[in-house]
Amino acid sequence: MHPNQFSSGDVIADRRADYARMLAENGEHEAAVELMEQALEITPAWPAGLVSLADYAVKAGTAEKAIAALRQVLDLDPQDLFGARLKLAVLGAEDTPDAPPSAYVEALFDDYADRFDKALVERLDYTVPAKLAALIADHDERRFDLAVDLGCGTGLFGAEIRHKVTRLEGFDLSVNMLAKAEEKGHYDLLAKSDLSLDAVRSGLFDDGLPTRRADLVSAADVLMYLGDLGNAFSLAADLAAPGALFVFSVEDAGEGDGFVLAQSLRYAHTEAHVRTRLAESGFEPLTLVRSTIRMDGGKPVFGILFLAARTA
Repeated sequence: MHPNQFSSGDVIADRRADYARMLAENGEHEAAVELMEQALEITPAWPAGLVSLADYAVKAGTAEKAIAALRQVLDLDPQDLFGARLKLAVLGAEDTPDAPPSAYVEALFDDYADRFDKALVERLDYTVPAKLAALIADHDERRFDLAVDLGCGTGLFGAEIRHKVTRLEGFDLSVNMLAKAEEKGHYDLLAKSDLSLDAVRSGLFDDGLPTRRADLVSAADVLMYLGDLGNAFSLAADLAAPGALFVFSVEDAGEGDGFVLAQSLRYAHTEAHVRTRLAESGFEPLTLVRSTIRMDGGKPVFGILFLAARTA
């Protein structure tokens, strides 16, 4: 990849790409495709430019151009920083992956961190942290010795639960999100970790943090960035002491079994998939609530909030 993957490295190509973006914002997608193709004639090995071309091509109704551009991105960027494989899956050109590339998720939230709280809470009416905290309080009024917040982000759930917890630990893939969480001062420990891989266990426990130690584990609005939930639930089970509570949210995929990748590049999960993976990981569902969890493009996003307990 180019050292600055968001710039082509060529002034003329960048200028044409800027004009293409303005055309696309005005709904002139065919013209945006043409201008973006001209920019890429100058700098053909520009991943960010190819991703823009693909986005404009989809909106212009020329999916074949989008697919070709995204395949070039994968050749240029094996780490898949831009989520090209997810975009190909949405277009039906690839199988849906079980999880998104870690580099894509990390870059997405590193970029989003500064405006995350304002965008999510004020503009998208995001309510998951408060609803999960209420789910816990309705079931159990105890004070928790240790809560582990997986995918803690900027610490919105931590703010809701801090008063009920003696020690609060948060883990997230994005260092910028962790920095925002640290500013709020709710967490006793914050650390970077990728929750989508089996190897996360060794990553979390390298510092001597013991397993089976938490009496509350949370995953607020993070599982929609994973497909199959087996790894994430196995991690929660590694952390949870017998009888511990596990509270989390998913986007609702409706009937059936499994998960789907939405146009938003987030995953939605069926209740059946969640229940199966919980049972496999040693959790028993206690309560579930279906709810609107945020707005997206002016439309409600429907989710399921779960409270489960570690059975052994």
